[in-house]
Amino acid sequence: MKTVDLNKDRYMNKSHLRRIFSASLLCMGISTTVAAVEPAVHLYNWFEFLAPQTPKEFEQETGTRLQMDPFDSAEIMQSKVMAGRTGYDVVVATSNVLPSLIKAGVLQPLDRTQLSNLSHIDPDILAQVAVNDPGNRYAVPYLWGTTGIGYDVDKVKAALGDNAPVDSWDLIFKEENISKLKSCGVAMLDSPSEIISIALHYLGLPSNSKNPDDYRKAQALLLKIRPYVLYFDSSRIDADLADGNICAVVGWANGALAAQAINEKNNTGRKIAYSLPREGALVWSENLVLLKDAPHPKEGMAFINYMLRPEIIAKSSNHTLYPNANKDAAEFVERKLRDNPWIYPDKKTLATLVPLEPLPLKLERIRTRVWTKVKSGT
Repeated sequence: MKTVDLNKDRYMNKSHLRRIFSASLLCMGISTTVAAVEPAVHLYNWFEFLAPQTPKEFEQETGTRLQMDPFDSAEIMQSKVMAGRTGYDVVVATSNVLPSLIKAGVLQPLDRTQLSNLSHIDPDILAQVAVNDPGNRYAVPYLWGTTGIGYDVDKVKAALGDNAPVDSWDLIFKEENISKLKSCGVAMLDSPSEIISIALHYLGLPSNSKNPDDYRKAQALLLKIRPYVLYFDSSRIDADLADGNICAVVGWANGALAAQAINEKNNTGRKIAYSLPREGALVWSENLVLLKDAPHPKEGMAFINYMLRPEIIAKSSNHTLYPNANKDAAEFVERKLRDNPWIYPDKKTLATLVPLEPLPLKLERIRTRVWTKVKSGT
């Protein structure tokens, strides 16, 4: 925007301009009193990934308005943030995306002197995040979760019998099993980073392999079962599972829990369960980061510190049905969530989980091409 120096303007000085502007406002019935600019934090977050009361409570306590825009895929978030000048202060970023954001220089290191509540974070989860954020310089963990198998107990049993392998990825990746589930419907997340990583792991290959040949093997496996997958969609699988439109999903634990709760509330008699397969499921975390070009960095840091308080983060867990990374929040998390092994697995199960990690750009492109072929079935 071009700036005009009114002191040097030969035709219109400041006082004359002010009189004209004020008169115009008065003609329109607008007060000439200049309102103070209210402090604000602009948050870019997953859809419905924050307790609904948090924005109002944060503003009441701090005087800072919280404005949130949603996204529904990590790829959309990453491309927007990478472009810069978003106007956002704080962003929720999945762990495997962190290295790309850090390398691109779009994040600023977090000033720990402004994070008095950091001591509440579980050190084990902090260490997991450090794999993608060495030294935990740029991110603090927010919520985390797993990707496994949600299923309708009775429908799967009817299709495969009492010994249906619900505790194994064989349920999905063995053609003899998934072909029998086609009649009641199988769906998957529309997430190449998750589904392809799971396929690689099932084949006994590194889930974040750097070998292009491994992705061809994963592609062959996924194309083999593709005729039996009804659709790929991250937004509708939970509702469809709850309504009985499908009987098995490769999805997130909270979705299966939500589907179960809906059926219990409506007394449908439909039983929904969730499995973390014995071969190992995926584990991931969502993290709070501060953008380098954040318009309100001070307020952004205050919001991050606010979300680190046990009683605050617990509200988001209770709302989203995702576990949080706060070791002192357990007493504030609803018991039915806190004691649910789908959401908070025991240590033995946790040891089998496979973390999402970033891929070099060349491999990202290969994975994208694989996913395009799998979804189209060609």
